[in-house]
Amino acid sequence: MKKNWMARQSLTGYLFIAPNMLGVLLFFIVPAIFSFGLIFTNYQFANPNYHFVGIDNFKRLLHDDLFYVSLRNTGWYLVSVPISIMLAFLVALVLNKHVFAKGLLRAMYFLPYITSGVAVAFVWMLLFQPSEGPINQLLRGIGVSNPPGWLSTTETSMMAIDIIWIWFMLGYNMIIYLAALQEISPELLEAAKVDGASGWVKIKSIIFPIVSPTTFLLLITGLIMTIKSFGLIQAITQGGPGNSTTILSLFVYKNAFGYYEMGYASTISWVLFLIIAAITFVQWFGQKKWVHY
Repeated sequence: MKKNWMARQSLTGYLFIAPNMLGVLLFFIVPAIFSFGLIFTNYQFANPNYHFVGIDNFKRLLHDDLFYVSLRNTGWYLVSVPISIMLAFLVALVLNKHVFAKGLLRAMYFLPYITSGVAVAFVWMLLFQPSEGPINQLLRGIGVSNPPGWLSTTETSMMAIDIIWIWFMLGYNMIIYLAALQEISPELLEAAKVDGASGWVKIKSIIFPIVSPTTFLLLITGLIMTIKSFGLIQAITQGGPGNSTTILSLFVYKNAFGYYEMGYASTISWVLFLIIAAITFVQWFGQKKWVHY
């Protein structure tokens, strides 16, 4: 009787997850397998005349200067992740205390994360406008005679994208940190205060080690989310000026839906997958030295 009940419970569970698993199968696993097959062909969209080319796509990729530009830009883009996490931790520490209108402040910090990406892109394009934008107007007002061109120049465009991404991710990271901070026992912090520990010592020796699993979670998910994102950059610069903001995910998009070279785009996407897997692997084993469970 018990075995029949367990079987019915298992069947019910499988039925509940079946729609989601079907979606994963149809929209993730099957396309991934199909794209893996394409990396060995010269397939172009709507062109039935394609054939097996072996590893020619990989050879082409290794000699593609734009690939290395995209790889470098992706590296600079990833720099924004630890900066956003660090700032979010500091903001969460402040908003976890008794500050005026902290509920409103929390909502204001989190609001950008749930705002439309197109709206975010439009607002920041206006803010970074070189001649009449508020940011450069402010810089001129405090004595900077030649403010940066931001999104309009190859020297500063990637830095501007990093600033936008840091701002965009700050609220999400802050909310996650707040949840972790509120799980810390007040008695533990009070005991440290009685023992004469300063604020910095409490943060370094108590708070940060306790929330280190949260930091690891935000770091690993933030790097993955950043390395595969392209919507924000596509909406703001389309990878320009002069490919200075073209990252690997945007490079895949351009080759797939700009030049319709699906075989070559699939090759880049699998290289991107291997990079994500390598970053995750390094973090997973490196976390043993600084994450305290």
